[in-house]
Amino acid sequence: MDLFEDITKKHGSGVTINLFVTPDAEKCVFPAGFNKWRKRIEIKVCARAKDNLANLEVVKIVAEFFKKPIKNIYLISGKKTKEKTVLIEDISENTVLQMLKESLNGL
Repeated sequence: MDLFEDITKKHGSGVTINLFVTPDAEKCVFPAGFNKWRKRIEIKVCARAKDNLANLEVVKIVAEFFKKPIKNIYLISGKKTKEKTVLIEDISENTVLQMLKESLNGL
């Protein structure tokens, strides 16, 4: 069974990813791990969860990781919680899964 089965979903011309965010971290890291109980990819951001700063950093880090412009990344749920879902436009689900698995050493 694929551990990543429930974290991504095809959505229009892109893919959604379920994330678990740790704000106010010493270092920004994505992906920082896989939470199998929450079925979410972990991301650590340096910004505090105040004034939307952590959300903006999530979008920026995800865009950099997938080599997409920031305008192609949308926070579609979880604006005020650590559990967020982002939409990445113009990418395939296979590409997303492959990049995440390679970065997490094939979990």
